[in-house]
Amino acid sequence: MSEEVILRFDEVSFEYLYKKPIFSEASFSIRRGAKITLMGQNGAGKSTLFNLLMGKLKNNKGRISITGGATIGTALQVIPREDYDLYISQYLARAYDVTPKNIKSEIHQVMTAVNLTVPTDRRVGDLSGGQQARLLLAYALIQNPDILLLDEPTNNLDQAGIDHLLEFLIMYQKTVIVISHDADFLNCFTEGVLYLNVYTKKLELYVGDYYSVVEEIESQVERERKKNAQLEKQIRDRKEKVNFFANKGGKMRKLAQKLRDETAEMEDNKVEVRRDDKTIRKFDIPSQEEIFGDLVTIKSVKVIRDHKAKEVPVEKVLSRRTRLLISGPNGIGKSTLLRSLVSGESAGAKIMDKVRVGYYSQDFAALNYEDTVFDSLKNVIINDGDEQYLRSVAAGFLINGELMDHKVSHLSEGQKGLLSFARLVLMEPGLLVLDEPTNHINFRHIPIITEAINQYQGAIILISHMPDFVDQIKIDDYLDLGSI
Repeated sequence: MSEEVILRFDEVSFEYLYKKPIFSEASFSIRRGAKITLMGQNGAGKSTLFNLLMGKLKNNKGRISITGGATIGTALQVIPREDYDLYISQYLARAYDVTPKNIKSEIHQVMTAVNLTVPTDRRVGDLSGGQQARLLLAYALIQNPDILLLDEPTNNLDQAGIDHLLEFLIMYQKTVIVISHDADFLNCFTEGVLYLNVYTKKLELYVGDYYSVVEEIESQVERERKKNAQLEKQIRDRKEKVNFFANKGGKMRKLAQKLRDETAEMEDNKVEVRRDDKTIRKFDIPSQEEIFGDLVTIKSVKVIRDHKAKEVPVEKVLSRRTRLLISGPNGIGKSTLLRSLVSGESAGAKIMDKVRVGYYSQDFAALNYEDTVFDSLKNVIINDGDEQYLRSVAAGFLINGELMDHKVSHLSEGQKGLLSFARLVLMEPGLLVLDEPTNHINFRHIPIITEAINQYQGAIILISHMPDFVDQIKIDDYLDLGSI
């Protein structure tokens, strides 16, 4: 790795709203060829930092320096919905200001690099979530950037896709900054962590692999807590002595003043313990009580092979407390099956009438982006539940009063995920349909989400490419579209 600094923040400040900073006098530098993880809780400003680097936003104070006019390419979390009607070839060509003569060759090279094996005349919206994730990376690579920004690149990728991406990043010679909540993925290639502290509004740069940095941060928190606990005890003792001596006369009163001054100095020496990422509260998803029998019946599914759909007979029946895991490689038709089931458009799979369906879509298609956050929650609460309960549920998912008036479209992808879980709690569904429910979610929240899913009493259909998550879920039936 070169010793040359390719990127520097020098006391950079940025705020969307007056006196509500995202960064405050943040400083750091990154060397050419470094592989850096950008870490911070949902909504802390990670995507904002990317937008500052790309020039989509302008910092209020300070200086952002990119050495020698180094170019920046980015793979965003999701493809904008307005691009869904584009052909793959059209989408990738938009990465250029001037389309090169060898555009077909360039497209072929980057699609090979990301292992995207579909015709370039396919529409972007027809791709699976995993194929769209590969396309996002191809869009970044075709720009041949000096600095590659990746925002949740493993979302929707199957294990083969993650392995391919890891191999690519390890061999990649240029600078990479990655936002991801996949700790195991990050630990395989990261050389340092850029931590966005949501409380101090600073950016802290740590050197080392991902797990060692997380451990270092936790050790720092523990040291600061112990130091403050010792000082607190000493301060309490001094204050008791001050109160005792202050009521005496003469020299005792002077001693009390001296102790009072020393106590004030000790108060000043207390350090502000760094507060780590907030974690969502434990929660339950209440299930619809008044339904029994066969909640879901699946008699056939469409499987996509060689870019052609084929109807295949199966026999699956879900009742209360049945958990079905649907698996298979990217592009086989998993998400398509769930969408058609939930919309009632599937010929071979049906949901029993009057079953309330809680649908967590990997692309948040169940959310109306024009709704306010408050309305998005109010629209699903059962029996016109009271507003206090709604706000309490939302707060448990780190959705505070300030966010309630924001449009859903203004939330980060992680916040959209937490909003989706809050909606599931409020709607009390009889069936949970979960398509990659850990996408965009801070890994600190996942054990709490896992526990809530395991305690849920309704039926569950699940798609997930996170093995550690799946291993913790109590599954009792399986449908592997890759083997039927």
